[in-house]
Amino acid sequence: MTLPTPLHVLNEGLAFLLEVAALAVLAWWGWRSGGDSALRIVLAVAAPAVAVVLWGMFAAPKARTPLPTGGVLTVKALVFGAAVAALYALGHGEVAAVFAVVVAGNTVLATLDRKALMHRRA
Repeated sequence: MTLPTPLHVLNEGLAFLLEVAALAVLAWWGWRSGGDSALRIVLAVAAPAVAVVLWGMFAAPKARTPLPTGGVLTVKALVFGAAVAALYALGHGEVAAVFAVVVAGNTVLATLDRKALMHRRA
C-alpha cells in the first residue's frame, strides 16, 4: 500500500513529532521520578539519551546497524512503549492510551508505505 504523496509527507511528519514527544515524555518522567536534584537531572537526561542511542543505532533511516523490519519495529516498540509507560506512571493513563493508538496507527501506515516503496524500487 503506497500512500499518496501528501499523506506520505503528513505521516512522516507525524512520525517525527511522535518521536520528539516520546523523548520529551521520557525526560519529564526522569525529572519527576528522581528524588534529589542530582538524580532528577541524571534521569531526565539519561532516559531520553538511551532512547536516542537505540533509535540512532537501530531504527533511524540511516542507522549504524541496519536491522530487518522486525528488528526496527522492536526498537520502536521499546522506545514508544517506554514513553507510554512513563505517561501512565506520571498519572496520565488516558493520554498514554491515545498516544499508543496514534503511534500504532502511524507505525503501521509508515511500515506498509515503506515496504511498498521498496518493492517498487526493486
